[in-house]
Amino acid sequence: MSDLFSAAAEERLREQAPLAARLRPSSIDDVVGQEHLVGPGKPLRRLVEQDKLSSAIFWGPPGTGKTTLALAVAGSTRRHFSQLSAVTAGVKDVREVIDAARQRLGMHGQGTILFLDEIHRFSKAQQDALLPAVEDGTLTLIGATTENPFFEVNAPLRSRSTLFRLEPLSADAIVTLIRRGLQALGTTADDDAIDLLVDRAGGDGRQVLTSLEVAAALAHPGSVSLAHAEAALGTSALRYGRDDHYDVVSAFIKSMRGSDPQAAVYYLGRMLEAGDDARFIARRMIIFASEDVGLADPTALLIAVAAAQAVEHVGLPEAQLNLAQAAIHLATAPKSNRAATAIWTVRADIRNGVVGEVPAHLRDGHYPGAASLGHGVGYLYPHDDPRGWVEQQYLPEGLSSRLWYEPSDHGRERDIAKRMNERSNDRNEN
Repeated sequence: MSDLFSAAAEERLREQAPLAARLRPSSIDDVVGQEHLVGPGKPLRRLVEQDKLSSAIFWGPPGTGKTTLALAVAGSTRRHFSQLSAVTAGVKDVREVIDAARQRLGMHGQGTILFLDEIHRFSKAQQDALLPAVEDGTLTLIGATTENPFFEVNAPLRSRSTLFRLEPLSADAIVTLIRRGLQALGTTADDDAIDLLVDRAGGDGRQVLTSLEVAAALAHPGSVSLAHAEAALGTSALRYGRDDHYDVVSAFIKSMRGSDPQAAVYYLGRMLEAGDDARFIARRMIIFASEDVGLADPTALLIAVAAAQAVEHVGLPEAQLNLAQAAIHLATAPKSNRAATAIWTVRADIRNGVVGEVPAHLRDGHYPGAASLGHGVGYLYPHDDPRGWVEQQYLPEGLSSRLWYEPSDHGRERDIAKRMNERSNDRNEN
């Protein structure tokens, strides 16, 4: 009778569980997203299919499927699966799991997988309690964390685990989750409501399913509309279709090029509020730093690259600060496109046949017989000259008078122009 009531209680809890929990897959075939790990022939899938998964750490942002993947492993393995949360478990709980695993292995020859959620919440001493069992194979540990495991997981434990990095879910994966959620809820949704949920998901599958469940409750018994999605998200939909995306990106670039920091930060905000990929924005700024600022401010490229790295390491919403700093720097920096026009022009000339032989004194002279061919003979080493440069021909014959890079009079390029003019004058005098 007790077992009957327990089964009924478990069934009732499953029915009342959040949508994200109800949709968790029972096998790795049902996992949505993370194709680089669970796609055909990918490493995690192969290990799970062969039931040879060793200890692992799943690392990624919230809602990307760390617990989902662990439960999918549980449904695909012959080993016993135990689950603990580092938020509520202690060393005593860990030791109980280890003792049970040893007994199970000795009596039935069955291995044990321990899934430890939020492993970064465990102290060093708590993590050390796991180490002997992981080391001797009593347990296969799967740890899940949103924090960098190189900082939050003990080195001995980390070195015995394979690190699997989970990425934010793609828009296509989010759509798949929404479709499954609608089916589980027995309802439908308008296309613009789905689009809004996808735009606001930020790659977080759990968040989008929670929002969908709220929107469906608000819409019951009807279909989920845009208004229901807005209410569930606590935000109004910003009109931002495909054309809007390209228009706003264009305005962002042109505002930075036009040295207007107010407009640049405004359009940056538009893109972030509309859910544009922060990595895409950062890539555009890296390109801009060389194309439109160039050598007028060589630090612009450093700042743009640093902002892109910050997006990867910090993520949104905090990385909005790094993106804003970079956008304002690029907008207020002196501008020059001379480096960009130099490479564009030289490549066009080469395609049009403007080529020549490398001068003999610049050719590789580090092999036997090179000197007999004149290779490297007569080369002047610039560091031997007190000026740090020497006059000699570097371009092929017939191209020595070509000018592809001509510095502007903006920012640091004024100094470059001055050095180039001084060297030109020295050459003319000699």
